[in-house]
Amino acid sequence: MNSLHSLFQEYWPHLVLVLSLTIGGTAAVHAAMTKNDVRAAIGWVGVILMSPLLGPFFYLIAGINRIRHDHISEQRNKNLKDYSGNQDPPLADVSNFSAPQFRSLRVLGDRVSRFPLRDGNHIQTLVGGDQAYPAMMVAIDNAKKSIALQSYIFDNDSEGRKIVDALVRAKQRGVQVRVLIDAIGSKYSHPPIIRLLRKHGVPCALFMTNPLGFLRMPYANLRSHRKILVVDGAIGFTGGMNIRAGFVTSVAGEHTSSDTHFRVVGPVVLQLVSVFAHDWEFTTKEALPYDIWCSDSWQAASPQVPARCVRSGPDRYMAGTHNMLLGAFAVAQSHIRIQSPYFLPDQILLGAINTAARRGIVVDIVIPGRNNLRLVNYAMTAQLDQVIRNGCRVWRVDDNFNHSKLITIDGAWSYVGSSNLDPRSLRLNFELDMEIYSRNTALEIEHLIDQEIAKADAVTLQGLAQIPFRKRLRNKVIWLASPYL
Repeated sequence: MNSLHSLFQEYWPHLVLVLSLTIGGTAAVHAAMTKNDVRAAIGWVGVILMSPLLGPFFYLIAGINRIRHDHISEQRNKNLKDYSGNQDPPLADVSNFSAPQFRSLRVLGDRVSRFPLRDGNHIQTLVGGDQAYPAMMVAIDNAKKSIALQSYIFDNDSEGRKIVDALVRAKQRGVQVRVLIDAIGSKYSHPPIIRLLRKHGVPCALFMTNPLGFLRMPYANLRSHRKILVVDGAIGFTGGMNIRAGFVTSVAGEHTSSDTHFRVVGPVVLQLVSVFAHDWEFTTKEALPYDIWCSDSWQAASPQVPARCVRSGPDRYMAGTHNMLLGAFAVAQSHIRIQSPYFLPDQILLGAINTAARRGIVVDIVIPGRNNLRLVNYAMTAQLDQVIRNGCRVWRVDDNFNHSKLITIDGAWSYVGSSNLDPRSLRLNFELDMEIYSRNTALEIEHLIDQEIAKADAVTLQGLAQIPFRKRLRNKVIWLASPYL
């Protein structure tokens, strides 16, 4: 025993070296073999090799974005046909609802989404918490059989507690209730709202608390950023809005943040249920029966439009939104409007946006003047010259923070939902968006974006060049780390 101890004391530096080389080499090989983006591969290999012990640990926690990939994919495809839609033929032609150039985009959506494009949807735009939360509360209070609620952030504040109270009332009426909150997003308020839900006996769960199978902790990168509310399988809500009092004027006053949400009635609600049901089953192992959680008839008001859900995430739907936007920018003929709180597209999307601008398409990009994520704002600023130089118009809105994620093409097609145009949304988060073939909806969204532009200042190359060198350097350094923000 003493000889082993003395041997270890003499050779421990060599043992640590061998261990670090083995672990670091294994992690570097894994990063090189599994990362599809060369920048991400180079970045992670560099982090691992420069820090042989801490680097692999950091990569294990934050870099492996497809842990349990097979299991996730299996869970997400199990009985998908039970939820994804009725057996009516999908819509054949979108020209009457939008424009002829979107026929090919519809085909792309068929292959990317795996949800059918369905007609007969009534979509109502809800601006801010002042419109969205009351509409959600009315739906919850009128629920007869089921309520499915999923959110990235569900704060324990005045608005969050109102939603909890409504869910508790529904449960007491005999309504089946399920609430799914992201494990990281739940930590935005203290104590977390899930404690209140559990106290009242509301079935709830945290998404991705134990992805490694042995380490009980939220996984930093595999986040569910989806926002879904479905009542009785017939009325749905989705978009970019979390549940937070900061979006309500009566609470936040002159500092109220903005966002955009959508109330949906029609067959696309089945697709919202499908996404929730598979996320819930993956998290809790509970399968939700069709007859309680779905409806085969809807009372959709006019106008009725074609729409479908598009999932994306680090499973078999990787790059769903990325591929849809590449196709959308390619078919644009006159105008692209983009509103995003976090505008950090990768080089492929930047190339598509810039190519559209060079083709003569008017490209408007609207971003917040006051961003809630300082590092992301620095990285965005460092990249803006790449789109401005190619003819895109960039607008910084001089107003309170706007969290909306809105895209319209040619005043006839819209893409809305939870996805930001940044590496986290495009590669790591589980996201949910809708494509909508409707001139009326596109005009409503364009009006919202134009209202933002009216309060905005144009970002110019001259203005970017006037930023002090130390700040431009800071922005570029942070931009280099943008895949990890």
